[in-house]
Amino acid sequence: MATGKYVAYVGSYTHGKAKGITVCDVDTEEGIFIPRHEVEVKNASYLRIANNGKFLYSVSDLGITAFKILDDGELEFMNLGSINGMRACHISVDNDDKFIFTGGYHDGKATVVRIAEDGSVGEMTDEVFHKGMGSIAERNFRPHATCARLTPDGKFLAVCDMGVDQVKIYDFNHTTGAIKLVDILRCELESAPRSILFSHDGKYAYLICQLMNCVNVYTYNSNDGTPNFELIQQIRTLGKSYNDKSAVAALRFTPDGRYLFCSNAGDNSIAFFERNEETGMLKKRSVLPISGDYPKQICIFPDQRHIASLNHESNTITFFRIDYDEGIIIGHGKPMAVETPNCAVIKKL
Repeated sequence: MATGKYVAYVGSYTHGKAKGITVCDVDTEEGIFIPRHEVEVKNASYLRIANNGKFLYSVSDLGITAFKILDDGELEFMNLGSINGMRACHISVDNDDKFIFTGGYHDGKATVVRIAEDGSVGEMTDEVFHKGMGSIAERNFRPHATCARLTPDGKFLAVCDMGVDQVKIYDFNHTTGAIKLVDILRCELESAPRSILFSHDGKYAYLICQLMNCVNVYTYNSNDGTPNFELIQQIRTLGKSYNDKSAVAALRFTPDGRYLFCSNAGDNSIAFFERNEETGMLKKRSVLPISGDYPKQICIFPDQRHIASLNHESNTITFFRIDYDEGIIIGHGKPMAVETPNCAVIKKL
């Protein structure tokens, strides 16, 4: 059971009336967000809180914007750092809060940026533009880097490129911040690998493939000094009946790592999986509607009893209670109006 006060930050595109980041109080008992106000950031499409909980990093049109998180959860602007390219779509940080990694959908670029001692965005230490062509001429006809995340051992940077159906694996130098390609995890043609997460024990990797609507489960280790991924399961994120134009959009673990949720944009549903902690394998419990349109992202509450769906096209966030015994989610409360919600993170105060 989560106790204490929490704040949530919701990032939005700003093509319309949205200002960028909506700051919300979190009611963990009711499982809802209560909006306070908005903070201006151009197209804050992805957010990441530093591991030390002191700073918030946001995608913006011109790079990465850093904020100091105040005691009451309010945000204090620090600086805007360049990534020398088009707007990113994903941000992650290393365990020591020394580097930021970004993936760029529009320019197919992976970027590494140093974090300054005061938590602000520092200088760029490396960048790699992906090359190659995909197999179909719309979503994945050229490189689209959609996720950049370190492996659990901190040795390698895994960059999902849904445009060329690959996850590129880079050696990462923790001193210089440089990356060097050492391997490629090749996925099925037209599968569009979008996002990767690792289990808490570091033994398994979970990769969603957007156009195949599936989760690929891999074992992972670097015992011999190289990144080793072995596919052990592929499981669909859709139910028995579904929208044939669906695309899996988001992947989230519960804080204890025992359960995994995926959102299906187009089908407008959330898939609920139970994870075997010994084998890493997934068991599908249910696939249920989210009462909104195009769930771009999902957010699991710290109490593990509630989940929020960020519905990009209907401009809403809908809230659900998780019933682990029945393996379902149950809608509750009123939808929260937020224009083009794209990402949400929660911080304990």
